[in-house]
Amino acid sequence: MSVYALPAAAEPAVPLAAGDNIDVDVLQGVNGLAEDTTWAHGFMEFMGEYGLLAVLAALLGTAWFRARRRPDHDVAVAGLVWAPMAALLAELANMPLREWVDRPRPFLTHPDVTVLVQGKDDPSFASDHALLTMSLAVALLLVDRRLGAIAVLVAVLQGFARLYVGVHYPTDILGGFALGALVALALSPLALRALLPVVRRVEATPLRPLVVAEPTG
Repeated sequence: MSVYALPAAAEPAVPLAAGDNIDVDVLQGVNGLAEDTTWAHGFMEFMGEYGLLAVLAALLGTAWFRARRRPDHDVAVAGLVWAPMAALLAELANMPLREWVDRPRPFLTHPDVTVLVQGKDDPSFASDHALLTMSLAVALLLVDRRLGAIAVLVAVLQGFARLYVGVHYPTDILGGFALGALVALALSPLALRALLPVVRRVEATPLRPLVVAEPTG
């Protein structure tokens, strides 16, 4: 069942059927919750589209506030600068991947999916939201384990929300998680090597408070 009018499917639509494969089974289980929780539709749509990304932004801001007070503040701040860069690079890597895989959104081939988000007719694999949240979370985890662990949980909740609103298969989410984590981890040493001298130069300018917190009292 769709909340919005949907574009014509590129291939014949088939109902969701338990047992077809684990991808469909998990989607059916999570998205099926939407039928019984109509009171949560607005909240889940907002959180799945924007809210959880805003939570991650708040966690990164908190991490920056803490990083400026660390003995290794320059390394920590460089790591936090890397976080949005990792997300951007993961998104760029996903652009050709999505076009190559060209997987239709689940609601285009399964008419029983409850769709809560309008206008999602681009390819489904891999999930942009999943890769953005996980790349940010993993980069944050490298800087601040406590806040990073919370961020990873937020990324997992993001994946759940994308299934709930009916715009991705579970493997779209897992693919996004894998790509985001891979970029954040694999390129981190190179990124820090490039960013650390820049951060140290900024520390020697009037923008020093961006890198290190001045002692008070």
